[in-house]
Amino acid sequence: MENLNNRLESLIRLRKELHKNPELSGKETETAKRIISFLEQYPPDEMQTNVGGTGIIAIYKGAEEGKSILFRCELDALPIKETNSFEHKSIKNTISHKCGHDGHMAILCGLASELYHQQPEKGNVVILFQPAEENGSGAKKVAYDEKFKVLKLDYVFALHNLPEFAKNQIVVKDGTFSCAVKSIIIRLKGKVAHAAEPENGINPAMAIATMIQQFDLKNQYNKSKKDFAVITPVYSSFGQKAYGVSAGKGEVHFTIRCQTNDEMERLSKELENLTEEIAKINQLEFKIKWTDSFHANENNSEANHYIKNASKILVLDVVEKDTPFSWGEDFGLFTQHYPGAMFGLGAGQETPALHHSDYDFPDEIILTGIKLFHQISKEINHAY
Repeated sequence: MENLNNRLESLIRLRKELHKNPELSGKETETAKRIISFLEQYPPDEMQTNVGGTGIIAIYKGAEEGKSILFRCELDALPIKETNSFEHKSIKNTISHKCGHDGHMAILCGLASELYHQQPEKGNVVILFQPAEENGSGAKKVAYDEKFKVLKLDYVFALHNLPEFAKNQIVVKDGTFSCAVKSIIIRLKGKVAHAAEPENGINPAMAIATMIQQFDLKNQYNKSKKDFAVITPVYSSFGQKAYGVSAGKGEVHFTIRCQTNDEMERLSKELENLTEEIAKINQLEFKIKWTDSFHANENNSEANHYIKNASKILVLDVVEKDTPFSWGEDFGLFTQHYPGAMFGLGAGQETPALHHSDYDFPDEIILTGIKLFHQISKEINHAY
């Protein structure tokens, strides 16, 4: 039987090929073809394509009845110009894998190859290659796809590589692992007037300024508090570069982060009410649009236990985090509906930060990701 270590070279080649040919959220057609081509070398018992768009499901069935366990990775890249100069640099000028999804795909392809050579003793292992994580739309599209809905899942798991943590360290957290995140777009409509007679119009400038100030008062930066919230103004505009005109419309955008899904729901309603109040005081019409929504990854304690136990068996260094990560990850939709957990895989303390133009996934951590996912599946079905 082919050894996993012998397959590492082909997995690294695949990772670099994926890195070189990135695709944006919802447009991962060629990426999916590359994954399917790899899986055909290690045929699953069942495979579904075009799940939630470009997604792929591969199922490796056990010899006996047991739990059904899903492991998930992401297909998409980011609209970021790469500044690296290595041979596998992105061939697309403004698109690159700056979150490590190329490495996450390589890990799950490695897991598929391992399951092909070592049939699960019990249960089913479901591998999901999910589209459109970066804009928060992919998990929902997959979850509502009939090909996914027929699966009877007992547990769901995912990992994310983490720069600033030592390579191959495992980062776990009970409860919320990553925050709920979404963005609000507020559009305001007033009345244009001559700049010499602004009293004859309705200018949204003061309303925008008030919103920025009032929203800022809702911030609670202490992550140890239940009402932790970060409300960041990210864009605003009003009027035009016409110095004789008092603006008649404008808009302002904020990104909101909370520790739990319930807290996000509460704060979102509060901000909507505040927007309405400020708009009315300033005699403005308003429209609100929510976008780029990510549920909090609320880790199930039993699922988290399996991660810790598997890490211990593999003699991996485990770091237990006290507070959640403030970034969003749409795997949170799955942990909302199934017992599951997300954990971190250290990518190196000297590795550039995620979403930075010079980031590259470290191939040295691929084997650890594969072995840990595989061990988690074994632990669950040994306990069954």
